[in-house]
Amino acid sequence: MAASDRVALGPLVGSIDQGTSSSRFLVFNAKTAELLSHHQVEIQQKFPKEGWVEQDPKEILKSVYECVERTCEKLQQLNIDITNIKAIGVSNQRETTVVWDKITGEPLYNAIVWLDLRTQSTVERLLKRIPGNNKSFFKFRTGLPLSTYFSAVKLRWLLDNVEEIRQAVDNGRAMFGTIDSWLIWCLTGGKNGGVHCTDVTNASRTMLFNIHSLDWDPELCQFFDIPMEILPKVRSSSEIYGLMKSGALTGVPISGCLGDQSAALVGQMCFQDGQAKNTYGTGCFLLCNTGQKSVFSEHGLLTTIAYKLGRDKPVCYALEGSVAIAGAVVRWLRDNLGIVKTSQEIEKLAAEVGTSYGCYFVPAFSGLYAPYWEPSARGIICGLTQFTNKNHIAFAALEAVCFQTREILDAMNKDCGIPLSQLQVDGGMTNNKVLMQLQSDILCIPVVKPSMPETTALGAAMAAGAAEGVGIWSLNPGDLTAVTCERFEPQINPEESEYRYARWKKAVMKSMGWETSEAPSNGDTSIFCSLPLGFFIMSSMVMLIGAKYISGNDK
Repeated sequence: MAASDRVALGPLVGSIDQGTSSSRFLVFNAKTAELLSHHQVEIQQKFPKEGWVEQDPKEILKSVYECVERTCEKLQQLNIDITNIKAIGVSNQRETTVVWDKITGEPLYNAIVWLDLRTQSTVERLLKRIPGNNKSFFKFRTGLPLSTYFSAVKLRWLLDNVEEIRQAVDNGRAMFGTIDSWLIWCLTGGKNGGVHCTDVTNASRTMLFNIHSLDWDPELCQFFDIPMEILPKVRSSSEIYGLMKSGALTGVPISGCLGDQSAALVGQMCFQDGQAKNTYGTGCFLLCNTGQKSVFSEHGLLTTIAYKLGRDKPVCYALEGSVAIAGAVVRWLRDNLGIVKTSQEIEKLAAEVGTSYGCYFVPAFSGLYAPYWEPSARGIICGLTQFTNKNHIAFAALEAVCFQTREILDAMNKDCGIPLSQLQVDGGMTNNKVLMQLQSDILCIPVVKPSMPETTALGAAMAAGAAEGVGIWSLNPGDLTAVTCERFEPQINPEESEYRYARWKKAVMKSMGWETSEAPSNGDTSIFCSLPLGFFIMSSMVMLIGAKYISGNDK
């Protein structure tokens, strides 16, 4: 097709959205924020041991290339000229950790996903070196508690347990990064001159980054015993990092980078202090913009960097409530229990009953994140009766996502002092109308969903298009396109909401203290552990016969 026949839409911006369950590439019109086309590829998660969650970095990279190529093909079928794509942004699952060899370009181990729990013993070992075993010892420097969640402990585990990585570090060949760093390095040339960088939002999730000085912290690196030379260079969230080196978009600058939750905050236009959004993906993440002031939570929330939209622009901070399991519970019901064949069926099952019938589900598969930070918790389903069926469990799973959001919203209201009057939402799960109505009922405030729910990808596109040297997307409030929204109003009375929430809190308490990283000690005091099995069985039978004899004489 001749170039003159193609539709001229003005400048376009591409967005790589690399999440926990899938990779996507989306293309937006920079003037109207309209989504023109996209392609999605699901990513495999590996569970080599209980509590371990891994992904193949090469599969992630391949999926991104596939999404870019397929989206470009779809645009050409729509007569849209792909040479109008002037910039590319990247948003990514955040704490997931990759180490690769800069000479060969090969990953030295699978990516350890943010949900992974293998580092619990590493966390406990590190805690012993902190005065008073205080998890929050580094909070005022990093905004984070010491937890399995963040990249530093995952990297420490890799250095302790993978010989190939230790050797690569010793030989000066190792590079560390979160998924954004891995993708940008590969897309800008990899072993042939790829750019090794990250942005402030992703750096702030490692526990190695000082959120005030905006640089890697030598004392933190020393505490975790991590060599600083393997870390990426930290840049702003909106600047040209490098150019695409292969594929249909060769030569296009990569000029935006935001961790997925920060990208959603930007995509929801939450640029004012006190504006908040909640993203429903694999996990659930509620962020509230606190402006240029870092606010430290007294109620179990994280202090994180919201964005820095340009090298010379100020940094903005956010309070964040992180929930490990949201959409992942639906995937679990599909893949592990086989209750449904597709994720969409959960909504239908839940709608058929309209209640959990007293069944409560705490999906603490990776412990509990905010506001508890309790790694010993494990998932439970309680309140079961003979009447309970898969519909009630499906409803309880959706309700669990809403209760977890209520917990972090309560914490945020206490920290900020001004309760939210409505909740802006986005993410894949917001297509579930039963979930959105439930969320409004449980929060007792309206839930507002944009008609275009791809706000994470939109945020990364906005950062890329606004970058110095690109300049095709204005972030001035007056220039931002008004977003049409769907609104869900509470439909149950507050007393019922409070009753259900109180029952949920009771279930949460029962999920705690379930797991420890220590094996049972050899000094078990149980008398039966030292008895031979045969003797134990014989003695039990004698006791049983004796009890029957005695009870017979009592009649």
